[in-house]
Amino acid sequence: MTTHPFHIGGRTLCLGGAPFIIAEIGVNHDGDIDRARALVRAAKAAGASAAKFQMFDASMLMSRDAVLAVYQREQGARDPREMLMQLQLAPKALGELAQECLDGGIYPIVTVFSLPLVAFAASQPWHAFKMASPDIVNRPLLRAMAQLDRPLIVSTGASNREEVAQAALWLRDIEQVAFLQCTSSYPTSDACAALGGMHEIASITRRVVGYSDHTQSIDAGALAVAAGAHILEKHLTYDCGATGPDHAASLNPEQFSEYVRLANRAAVMLSSPHKHLQDVEQDVRSVSRQSLVAARDLPVGHVLQSQDLLCKRPGTGVPAHAWDATIGRTMKRAVAADRVLHAEDLA
Repeated sequence: MTTHPFHIGGRTLCLGGAPFIIAEIGVNHDGDIDRARALVRAAKAAGASAAKFQMFDASMLMSRDAVLAVYQREQGARDPREMLMQLQLAPKALGELAQECLDGGIYPIVTVFSLPLVAFAASQPWHAFKMASPDIVNRPLLRAMAQLDRPLIVSTGASNREEVAQAALWLRDIEQVAFLQCTSSYPTSDACAALGGMHEIASITRRVVGYSDHTQSIDAGALAVAAGAHILEKHLTYDCGATGPDHAASLNPEQFSEYVRLANRAAVMLSSPHKHLQDVEQDVRSVSRQSLVAARDLPVGHVLQSQDLLCKRPGTGVPAHAWDATIGRTMKRAVAADRVLHAEDLA
């Protein structure tokens, strides 16, 4: 199955290459820009490829009929608009964070939640944009983000295959698009991680795929890479026990660093998609494969019969698979019993 190439961070994502790992800071800064700056530095120190933020305005995003998700209520929220107002950063401040990412050697990415903010985000130095899972069906916002001529990453949490296919159709003329498998549950249990969904998303979209990880597992990213993820997104926090909607589904800086290490190790171990003989296998191949061996002393001119031959190590002579083709051939050189036959021994 072929996919459109996806370029991000100066890299072309491909099997065997290091995964592009996004530290989702999101709202884990708790509305504090200094804490956001500290999380950018932590993301860089942990080895993330990018840091991601969320650009929203609570009054612009939430109608008067908006309700809280269960996990948000469990984290202590009482009113959805009030919760987001406490967590939002002004668009101008987010632009400053984007520049801080670039200055610190990490790529800035942002999720934009409302149409009126798209133009503002486009004026800032974001390296790529992200569509939040709920907006995979938001065609006006999807269309606006696709027209910004920067890499676009689309999350697929809480969507079905038909909705993923529809989004892929809407974005068919946009070259730089990737899709992330995601389970919209915070945190996500192992039983609901659904890493295998990446295979169907890749089949449907013919795009590079990745995994937006809401589990609490340090090794989920490595497992996702082994399952085919080129992009990983994982929440980063200063404290997994802090009050707020996403902290419980996040990793702290030390955990995130291990997450990155394991994911990169998985990519190295995955290596090439092709089955091929590796240089490191050559020695074992030659000594452990079996060759045709003389079952008795074989003089010059002897016509070989099956009782003249055995199969033994090493695999440096006439290979065992040539048994049938060797029967009936004539010895050109004498070979002593229990010695390997070589091609030059045969007429």
